[in-house]
Amino acid sequence: MPVDSFRWLPRSIAGFYQAMQVEEPESIPWTPLRKPLSECRFALVTTAGLYVKGEQEPFDLDRERREPTWGDPTYREIPSSVEQARVGAAHLHLNTEDLEADLNIVLPVRRFQELADAGEIGALAERHYSFMGYQQSSDEWRERYGPAVAQRMVEEQVDAALLTPA
Repeated sequence: MPVDSFRWLPRSIAGFYQAMQVEEPESIPWTPLRKPLSECRFALVTTAGLYVKGEQEPFDLDRERREPTWGDPTYREIPSSVEQARVGAAHLHLNTEDLEADLNIVLPVRRFQELADAGEIGALAERHYSFMGYQQSSDEWRERYGPAVAQRMVEEQVDAALLTPA
């Protein structure tokens, strides 16, 4: 089934994005695991724009509406223990209804806890991270917020992270 990344955008904005030239990505740094999965602590990272309702501000969609090439570069910490009803999503480039109904679509916390309980992975980190996936005109997420999240994972002794792009 083909994915229409622009389905939820006004056609004028979708046309603007579709006409943009996209730079080739840099090489992806790869670090092999140093221990078996059954001993690894995992963190989850998504680009679905998730936040905890009542505790965190949603991602800045108003500014993106005013400046269509801008995307909020900040992140939100999502605790492993968060209840489904407390998770919101702020993202202009996807329909958030399904992921607000089932967090595991984009942040498979319950599935990974099942893997940990079964001994398939060592443990699940206490905190996971959500970015707002559209980052066209700012490197701030790469230079500031991405490294901050990586440092938090190091401090929490995370061995591996699963990225679920939205």
